Parts: sequence; C-alpha cells; structure tokens
Amino acid sequence: MLRNRGTQTKAHRDMSYISTPGNFAYPWYMRLTFWWQRRRYGRELEPVRLWGRLPRAFLAMTLMYRALDRKSSPIDPALRSLIQVRVSQINWCAFCIDLNSALGAGRGVSDEKLRALPHFADSDLFSEREKAALTYAEAMTDSTRRNDLALIARLQQYFSDDAIVELTALIAYQNMSSKFNAALGVPAQGFCTFGSHAPRATQTGGEHD
Repeated sequence: MLRNRGTQTKAHRDMSYISTPGNFAYPWYMRLTFWWQRRRYGRELEPVRLWGRLPRAFLAMTLMYRALDRKSSPIDPALRSLIQVRVSQINWCAFCIDLNSALGAGRGVSDEKLRALPHFADSDLFSEREKAALTYAEAMTDSTRRNDLALIARLQQYFSDDAIVELTALIAYQNMSSKFNAALGVPAQGFCTFGSHAPRATQTGGEHD
C-alpha cells in the first residue's frame, strides 16, 4: 500500500490554495524541520509550510501531538491512526487521510481494515472497543450530532476516564488539523496508494444504545 518516499507522480497537485514563496523568511527551527522532512519523506510537507507561517502555533501543535502520540498513551497506536483517518475522511482532508493511512499501515493496520473504515460499525474487522472509540470520534466530528451519557457509558466499558479524556483530546486535535488542511486545499502527497481517495461515506457508526 505504501509508496516509496519521494516518488510522488507529477500528476498530483503539490501545493495548497495558498502558495508560499521559496524565499519565505521562516525561522531557523522551521528550516531545520524542512531539512529533516526532506531526508525522511523526500520533500517538505505542505501543512508544515503553511503552519510555519505561524511558527509559535506550529511549535505548540507539535508539542501537543507528541504528548498525544507518546508510547505510554492508553490509546494503542493502531487505534490512534484509525481515529485520525476516520476524522479526516469526515472532514475531507486528503492529506490527513493519505499520511495517517500510511502511518496506520506501519502500525499493523491492514489495507482491508482501512478500506472498511467508513463502514466500521457493520464490519467484523473491528473490535467492540474500536467501534466504541470510532463512534465517539464520528459524533464529535459531525456537527449535526451530539454526544450523550449513553455514548460515554459505552466508552467506559473499554476505557478508563483518563483514557476517554485523552481520546477526546486526540479527536479534537485531528479535527483542528484536518479542517485546517481541508480549508486550504492541502492535497495528498503520495504516502498511500489509496488512502487519499477513501470515501467520506455516511455516518454508519452513529447509532448507539
């Protein structure tokens, strides 16, 4: 499923709606970040070029994500990626779907499971724990819906209260990130062969007891 880094085809649009001049005066630590990205991914990531125009905000976001994506998190890495992809699908963020699908694959999430994600509620590929978390993520992300005590009670069957707070923070973070990228038209950058084209789909996980 993963493409080799740096092999994105020219057919893909590389930039967002807001173009950043090549000589933009980024601070030194942003230039260091871009150097690291070129070594790891073969290119600079467009969302970072945009957030880099607000370097203090970028640093704050980076610290928040590292706190949520730490090894000791009560939310396992594969589930974190599934949540981030599902939130990004609802928000139409091609870049976030693309990158987080690739990260999920690296964390052991199968292609089959990623393809089934928009319909997780009806799929045997997902555990009840995963379905509870993904239903919560959908309810938080879809502005036409509301969370309630029944949904929290469902989560409490599988997560501690501290873990639910952290789960909520992860979903809120991904909503901010994906809405930012979607609004500015940040395209997929070729990390995943299908992730950026995954459908938004209907909110199949929305019903709960």
